Amino acid sequence: MIRHPRRQLVLDAMAPSARLAREFVREILTEGHNPVEHVEDFVLVVSELVTNAVRYGTEPGDSLLVVLDTDDDRTRVEVHDTARRLPQPKPHSDERGRGRGLHIVDALANWGTGTRPLGKYVWAEVEKL
Repeated sequence: MIRHPRRQLVLDAMAPSARLAREFVREILTEGHNPVEHVEDFVLVVSELVTNAVRYGTEPGDSLLVVLDTDDDRTRVEVHDTARRLPQPKPHSDERGRGRGLHIVDALANWGTGTRPLGKYVWAEVEKL
């Protein structure tokens, strides 16, 4: 199994960070000649995790960290933020216009959380097809 170097991206906790994280991940995974379906699924997972970190895991002026780790079998991301509050999937609702992010992540990846001295991280792994 070939492990690739971990890549990191520090982002301001602002709405455009989700787009920047998508571009970062897409560029790295495309360089590695991953199947298109894997790249697009993983880009969506990262987008949802970063969006949640911006909305619920940070305060104005905070930063967040995206860590990408990949090998021949799977791709993993960690999104670090400053809140200790753990993410909770919201109950299904046809009336809400948002709140489906963790359901999307759950459908595409294995995921979980971890703690760190000044906050938490949410990780997700997607096996390569």
